[in-house]
Amino acid sequence: MPPSGIPWSLSLVFLLGMASKGISCPSRCSCQYLEVNCTGQQLQEFPVDIPLDTRQLILAANNVSYLPAVELSFLADLVYLDCRKNLLGDDLDFTFIGVAKLVYLDLSFNNLTQVTFSTFSHLLSLVVLKISDNPNLVAIEKDAFANNTWLRHLDVSRTGLTFLDTSTVRDLPNLRLLGLSDNLWHCNCSFLDFITWMMESDVHFPDADNITCYSPAGLRALRMPAAEAQLHSSCLTQLHKQDYVFLCLVGFCIFLAGTTAAWLPGVCAVIY
Repeated sequence: MPPSGIPWSLSLVFLLGMASKGISCPSRCSCQYLEVNCTGQQLQEFPVDIPLDTRQLILAANNVSYLPAVELSFLADLVYLDCRKNLLGDDLDFTFIGVAKLVYLDLSFNNLTQVTFSTFSHLLSLVVLKISDNPNLVAIEKDAFANNTWLRHLDVSRTGLTFLDTSTVRDLPNLRLLGLSDNLWHCNCSFLDFITWMMESDVHFPDADNITCYSPAGLRALRMPAAEAQLHSSCLTQLHKQDYVFLCLVGFCIFLAGTTAAWLPGVCAVIY
């Protein structure tokens, strides 16, 4: 108990100070009210003894290759998680099942290879997601963000992505900022729908000058507005060899059906 005669404000500080002495803090990390900061401590594993009421956890610039789902689930009040510049790989499915209050998640500068529906589906409150600078990230499933309807800021810049299905981002009602620069976009007819959505969307695309085609060679380094114009002319008006074959088969079938339809009544009339 604080000494008598001390004002209530000082008493509160005294009590908080006494309480903080009993709160554990992970080795080589610094802790303050509701925040644990382990930046640049060369950690190889997820730290232990994190206070259960932690709201903000910063693990940036370490060598962590695995996030244990069970240990994370103890941090049920976590709203901010910064894991940039680590060694996290492609085993993140169901990792965040116990941190449903998470609002901010930074997984940039890691070794992610894919994002599936199970990766972030339990993060129903997620507003900011950064998965940029993952050079081995080559696939994001069509419904990967189907449950993240509050997502406003999504960054997938500087990855190995060549394609992104339009519905993956178009169906996010609160999306306001989408980072797409310096990826290996393959600008073919299948990608035209996505480019058209970009041109018509109200979403902001930072560093838009660096959102360019990587392939095919004829469109390399072409920015999306110019790529859309070229793809419109080549994809929507130009027929391929298989299209001509199909049209010839349809024409032959129509001719054969017409000939048969004219021949049958004549034969029937002669027999009658």
